[in-house]
Amino acid sequence: MRTRYFLLFVAFSLCNILYANNGIALREVLLADTIDVEYYGDSELEEETDSAIIDLLDLGIVTDSTEVGYDMPTSLLEHAVIMDSEGVEFTVPLGMSTNIDSILNSWYTRTLLASLDCDAQTVNPKSISDTVYAQRLYNIPSIMEMTYNKVVRQYIDKYASSRSLVSYLLGISHFYMPMFEAAVDKYGVPHELKYLPVIESAMKPRAVSYVGAKGLWQFMHGTGKLYGLKSNNFIEERYDPIKSTDAAIRHLRDLYNAFGDWQLALAAYNCGAGNVKKAIHRSGGKRNFWQIYSYLPRETRGYVPAFIAATYIMTYHKEHGICPMEPNTPVATDTLHINRNLHFEQISRLCNVSMEELRAINPQYVRDVIPGASETCVLRLRNETITRVMMLGDSLYTYDEAKYFTKAKVDDMLKESKKNYDTGRSNGKYITYKVRKGDTLGKIAKKYKVSVKNLKKWNNLKNNTIKIGRVLKIYK
Repeated sequence: MRTRYFLLFVAFSLCNILYANNGIALREVLLADTIDVEYYGDSELEEETDSAIIDLLDLGIVTDSTEVGYDMPTSLLEHAVIMDSEGVEFTVPLGMSTNIDSILNSWYTRTLLASLDCDAQTVNPKSISDTVYAQRLYNIPSIMEMTYNKVVRQYIDKYASSRSLVSYLLGISHFYMPMFEAAVDKYGVPHELKYLPVIESAMKPRAVSYVGAKGLWQFMHGTGKLYGLKSNNFIEERYDPIKSTDAAIRHLRDLYNAFGDWQLALAAYNCGAGNVKKAIHRSGGKRNFWQIYSYLPRETRGYVPAFIAATYIMTYHKEHGICPMEPNTPVATDTLHINRNLHFEQISRLCNVSMEELRAINPQYVRDVIPGASETCVLRLRNETITRVMMLGDSLYTYDEAKYFTKAKVDDMLKESKKNYDTGRSNGKYITYKVRKGDTLGKIAKKYKVSVKNLKKWNNLKNNTIKIGRVLKIYK
């Protein structure tokens, strides 16, 4: 196992050198808004996450499949390490170490934010006492415990010194927070969870982590799939802000139901419920984040403090002399249901819309192709562009159709539409079943009128063997 981690580190180091020699920082590629990346060790990570998901399904929940040992090489990110009060280093979340220059040059920033130079102090006030910090956190109307200690302060100080990043986050939050707030209201979870994308992705829809977690909420492939997010060569719903937000809040709710504590739920969201379960066991059964802190993976020790710090800075930014970048008048958009194959370039050329805009507001279509002939797809456009699309009618779809949709391409799209998503889950709701003596997958499938194939997919089973006591998910 350790050999594998070493090989991963060497591979990433070599990639960093190769990219650097071509004038491109690997960090910028990994965090780019519009670039999807392949990462080393995909098959190995899938094998490792298989066993993790099986373990966590035994808890009756779905897991994030992040591995304990996949520590990020700290050379890949600027300021990627913080030292705690005991002198132990741990990595900071992706959203805290993102490249602000790449963010400020993105379509979202240039289109949605009117001013990039708000009138703010350039230096963080340093006279704030621990007592003031603790009282401010206590005053936040929060269901979750907002612990204050030296570790949390280090993260607050880091955010308070990352002034351009926080200014951007405050500005862009005008567009994302209503979506996040609607989801937390829908599922009855604490409102402060809306700040989780701040540390996960810096609210970048196409953020990609070093292990392949994607989107605003940084879903791993296996977890996203279990929560109904499609992932194939044409569509990546982990990039879809609305669908990924709904899935993330459901996942967090399930983790809370498993552990009964929101800080533990956050830790499990980061490193996987199985690792939190192990930390609880190693601590002698303690069920408090700070009591199992030293038994958690290094990166997870900083995750909850970073979340508390993000909640703090988004609430008390004025006290630190940080102002939001001014939001523009919101771009009025709506959606169309597409039932035929359509390429972004067809829309761009006939409707006078930039490719950059189409990609920015439809980040889930990773190849600029909407495979509508395979299944109904949703396309988001400005209101005036929707009017133009309606006026064009069939001529939009037939424009240079032979160029964009050869028979080989269409066949490939049909195959991909079935890949990774033939789960039989009609509405995402499921029941759980505990395996008893004498049960087989065939008997269970027959009882609940589902297929053995789907049972194995839903529960990540490699064969037909099931153990007594195992908890299975059965989707309706």
